[in-house]
Amino acid sequence: MLMARRADASSEWRQHWTLVLAASVGFAFHSLATYSTGLFIEPLHAEFGWSRAQITGGLTIAALSTIPLSIPVGALIDRWGVRRLALPGIVLTSVAIAAFGSTGSSIFHWLGLWGFYALVGMMVKSTIWTVAVTSAFDSGRSLALALTLCGTAIAQMLAPPYANFLIESFGWRNAYWILALTWGGPALVLCTLFLKDARRRPVAGPAMGKVMPLPGLTLSQALRDPALLRIAAATLIMMMLGIAIIVHFVPILREAGVSRSDAANLAGLSGLAGIVGKLVTGWLMDRWHGRWIGGVTVSSCAIAFALLLDGVRTPSLIILSVLLIGYAVGAKLQVTSYLTSRYAGMRCFGAIFGGMATMLAVGTGVGPVIAGVIYDSSGSYQPLLIAAIPASLVCGLLILSLGPYPDWTVVKAGSDAEPA
Repeated sequence: MLMARRADASSEWRQHWTLVLAASVGFAFHSLATYSTGLFIEPLHAEFGWSRAQITGGLTIAALSTIPLSIPVGALIDRWGVRRLALPGIVLTSVAIAAFGSTGSSIFHWLGLWGFYALVGMMVKSTIWTVAVTSAFDSGRSLALALTLCGTAIAQMLAPPYANFLIESFGWRNAYWILALTWGGPALVLCTLFLKDARRRPVAGPAMGKVMPLPGLTLSQALRDPALLRIAAATLIMMMLGIAIIVHFVPILREAGVSRSDAANLAGLSGLAGIVGKLVTGWLMDRWHGRWIGGVTVSSCAIAFALLLDGVRTPSLIILSVLLIGYAVGAKLQVTSYLTSRYAGMRCFGAIFGGMATMLAVGTGVGPVIAGVIYDSSGSYQPLLIAAIPASLVCGLLILSLGPYPDWTVVKAGSDAEPA
């Protein structure tokens, strides 16, 4: 059985590796604005006198827009396919990024440009690339998703130094135009050539020539499905904890007695561990049941948080904690997307994963604020770390309690939505 799955995975990779390449580059392009914004703060402040809160307010607009639009955009993907959204989405997002270079002196102009970017950027968000890859891969799906999701890590590594070079060489206004062209251009070419959508499959026999929707749950069924509700709850907890820790990572390490420079270096090490987390988790989930791999991975955060507590931490344990947190946080989206595809099927995967993306957005917006409130009220990050330990264990138990995967290869007579 295992050998057969490996053979199937090899066949999938031979056929669709170019799709994974296109999706990874597309995901990196989607992450460009987020990871390059920090480099534009100083030149924008120097020219317009805006505060950092005003400048980064655009990122808040982009994040909050995800909450009401994720499910509708996912439904459009289910209806139209990924190409019909992704290709014009890359073009429009490139225009939106280039338009930042035309910013005037009014802060409302700047925030308005971010509003436009948030709207068109929904066409190139994670749901697009996740749907494309999950529709083409089955036996090798988890690793394919992991490599796709590494696109955001690529942007995290390359966008800041590249943006800094462009700003210093050509000025911040021209830097936006060049960023849009040099990142959006390759993404558009690769996606035009290789981005495909296996959302529908041909029907054999007398009805040959027609198409039949892929089996899976409808959106209304997904909203009542116990497994998907557990995944959604675990996703919300994972994201709240993960983003809270990442945003406050350097202050947490400083409180633990780490110097500012060493804390920054450890934060970079955590990012590298995140890439490893995506790839290793992807490889493991293609070979063993995702609930075991995902549950253990998420639960490991409890150990990491405990190692940072007063009276426990040592220099060696702090490094181990950083590696564990980076690994688990890096794997969180991989765990969510893979398990959602297995328990929801592919019929309405876009809309259903859009719902999961809403959980991701809520966690992203709420987690850092909660961490800040805890610190402001207690003067320490220790209560946050203590509370995060049982929360991580609950999150892991939610995933471990999932049942066997539904068999979407066999469909009940008279229904194309439920497994036999």
